[in-house]
Amino acid sequence: MVTAKVIQFRRGRKTFKPRHFLLEIPSIDTREKAQKFVGKTASWKSPSKEPKIIQGKISSAHGGNGVVRAIFEKGLPGQSIGTSIEIN
Repeated sequence: MVTAKVIQFRRGRKTFKPRHFLLEIPSIDTREKAQKFVGKTASWKSPSKEPKIIQGKISSAHGGNGVVRAIFEKGLPGQSIGTSIEIN
């Protein structure tokens, strides 16, 4: 299990994709290392009293600095940006 950080929605200049998120893994710094995580599951746990778990899947690497792109079953809330996420 690896802990990653939610960076941002996947977005363009005028649009954003509410189910797609960019994740930063601390020890990964190249695209080749990030490719090894493609296909693994990512789960975000809400910090509320009754924690919800939202599952997603890592779809591809994003850029050349080791950031990965994950697609979730439901969109994560905006408060999830900057929080940690588990990759199995």
